[in-house]
Amino acid sequence: MRDFHLPGRSATFASNGMCATSHPLAAKTAIDILERGGNAMDAAIAGAVLLGICEPQMTGIGGDCFVLFNRPRDQTIHALNGSGRAPAAASAAALRVAGHDTVPLHSAHAVTIPGAIDAFCQLSADHGKLGLDALLAPAIRYAEEGVPVAPRVAFDWPTAGKALQGHGIAHFMPTGAPPRAGQIFRAPGQAEVLRRIARDGRAAFYEGEVAEDMLAALNATGGAHSAEDFAAQRCDYTTPVSGDYKGTNLVEHPPNGQGATAILLLNILKHFDIAGMEPFGAERTHIEAEATKLAYDARNRFIADPDHTTKLDYMLSPETAARLAALIDPKRAMPAAKPLTEAVHRDTIYITVVDRDRMAVSLIYSIFHGFGSGIASEKFGVLLQNRGAGFTLEEGHPNELAGGKRPMHTIIPGMLTERDRVTMPFGVMGGSYQSTGHARMVSNLRDFGMDPQSAVDAPRAFADPAGLKLERGYAPEVAQRLADLGHQVITPPEAIGGAQAILIHEDGVLEGGSDPRKDGCALGY
Repeated sequence: MRDFHLPGRSATFASNGMCATSHPLAAKTAIDILERGGNAMDAAIAGAVLLGICEPQMTGIGGDCFVLFNRPRDQTIHALNGSGRAPAAASAAALRVAGHDTVPLHSAHAVTIPGAIDAFCQLSADHGKLGLDALLAPAIRYAEEGVPVAPRVAFDWPTAGKALQGHGIAHFMPTGAPPRAGQIFRAPGQAEVLRRIARDGRAAFYEGEVAEDMLAALNATGGAHSAEDFAAQRCDYTTPVSGDYKGTNLVEHPPNGQGATAILLLNILKHFDIAGMEPFGAERTHIEAEATKLAYDARNRFIADPDHTTKLDYMLSPETAARLAALIDPKRAMPAAKPLTEAVHRDTIYITVVDRDRMAVSLIYSIFHGFGSGIASEKFGVLLQNRGAGFTLEEGHPNELAGGKRPMHTIIPGMLTERDRVTMPFGVMGGSYQSTGHARMVSNLRDFGMDPQSAVDAPRAFADPAGLKLERGYAPEVAQRLADLGHQVITPPEAIGGAQAILIHEDGVLEGGSDPRKDGCALGY
């Protein structure tokens, strides 16, 4: 139990339904949908689309999504891949000839076809109850009337806004300056797009005037995209992957997401007595950092479009984890993993909803870097993701950029099960940190007996190529001990990631945890 003398956040308890996400308006919208008779899928879609208006630096209809879910009164977990593909004419060789070592972040070359709208339409049709018109109505209203900019969004906007260019500036920073907390942000062009999707479905986005508007912006900045690329975009149902950690089963999306990395990381940690260490001490932090380096090195080598990777079984095998665990020196830090071609970023939204029938949805939705590519369409202001920067230009690599391929994705929704029962949909935002965040969340729960809110609140560390990032929640003597072990300790200017979770107790009570590093909350009824 938390110390009520100190600042903090209590868990949220409810029995009928619950949403946990990073903005209160989206959480309230999701609960409104549940109270109107919608199910968890309806509520998650409605909240997610609205988050694109409330947190436009993080996500939007020009982005991608991944979803894990179970059907009402059914414990089987299903996965939907809503990530987009590179245009058919995309070529790593052409970029190499042009002198590029990596895909340019804020160029049309980094723009893959947005996959989220197709996914939302498919999920609504297959698993929703209310219909797209009802689900999109809240976002349409807020896009037209405007939303007050939340504090974390205002904190991100000045840095992320540097990526905006041309029409992106006109739609997202029309005064030329980032908005302050409390100022109103409106997106009337996106409201019109959503209104058309509500009426005509996915074709209103991937064909006709909206698609032509996006294509014009891309082609004007050197993109090789075509109308056929947009019309061909389709999401896919896939089979989740999973791994056990001390009686808890972590369920993840298969590649092209990085979820297998979290499972590998936990498999490595099984070889150490994590529960016997101080939860926020140097020993645990060091072992997790070393395991992260090894797991991410495997990720960088093997995770790619599912049609182009053959190493998933290798990453998930106990033998691989045992070999990697043996490389960890408890007394000395090793060099960081070779960096990915994708730059460090922290821009993602996550929403989870559980309804009265205990259908659980775990949904993550992103435009990749802050404000994505920075390229927006002229008329409608659709901001386009730069997920193509997740490709490598290394010739022969399974994740090499090529037409029709999906890049390696950092965004991953998670779910936990115990004894074949869905117990906790959850997600940890923060770009590349997400696999580490998933593993640390599970370890906080299983090794240290934390409740979801405490596990979310706990200080975070992340070993990335720049060094070992430590939040200020770590004691100075812990930072010094880690430096003595050879880590280059960094205090990042921003908090590391953000998390949301809903624990489904055996008696049916729902317990929500929401990250104070974000603006949101868990709400129930």
